[in-house]
Amino acid sequence: MKTNVDLQQLLKCIGDAVIVSDAHEKIVLWNAAATRIFGYTEEEALGNTLDLIVPERQRQRHSEGYAKSMATGTTRYGTTLLKVPAKHKDGRSLSIAFTVGMLFDEQQKPTGVAAVIRDETERFAEERALKKRLADLENP
Repeated sequence: MKTNVDLQQLLKCIGDAVIVSDAHEKIVLWNAAATRIFGYTEEEALGNTLDLIVPERQRQRHSEGYAKSMATGTTRYGTTLLKVPAKHKDGRSLSIAFTVGMLFDEQQKPTGVAAVIRDETERFAEERALKKRLADLENP
């Protein structure tokens, strides 16, 4: 059974951020959840690089990994949930979890990356507080 799915409606209504960037890390797709999570409007994000949301201290490692993925057409994070820090427009730190998928043209040349991202900041803080409390109880 084939169903017609309106991809624009899907991107608009889902709770996770969907961000697509081209081979040069320029953002080419930014959904409403990305705006909610990161604070940038679609207009502010499109055309900018992923440095918009990557913290300064992670940028070099991120860019090197991204360039390697574009050169090889592979990523080691395709099926693995990656948990990393990110930054909000207002400067505060976020904890995000995401998966990525490589995008290719007709000749199988890498053209970019699609990421589905969830804000885990609150859950991460709760988990850290619980671990601290447990450690305090175990070592009075």
